[in-house]
Amino acid sequence: MNTTTLEGQGQSITGAAKEGLGKATGDNSLQGAGIADQLTGNAKQIAGAAKDAIANPGPVVDKAKGFARQRPFATAALVGVLGVALLNTLRGR
Repeated sequence: MNTTTLEGQGQSITGAAKEGLGKATGDNSLQGAGIADQLTGNAKQIAGAAKDAIANPGPVVDKAKGFARQRPFATAALVGVLGVALLNTLRGR
């Protein structure tokens, strides 16, 4: 877990508190600010998880290699489908 993820969690918690306080007092702007803080916090958490995944790709690569060894035909089919999808995307279909 990195600082971006922790900041996101903190901002989500703060946003939830603001939203609850806004609901309790009937303050729509505070409630809206709380929802916005929660969305921003969730985005930061996702960005932090992506940073962690990029920084340590080892487990994902090992799982992919294991899958390819155990199921070579399924891997070939998957690569073929992804290739066709990529070609169709590039051609605009």
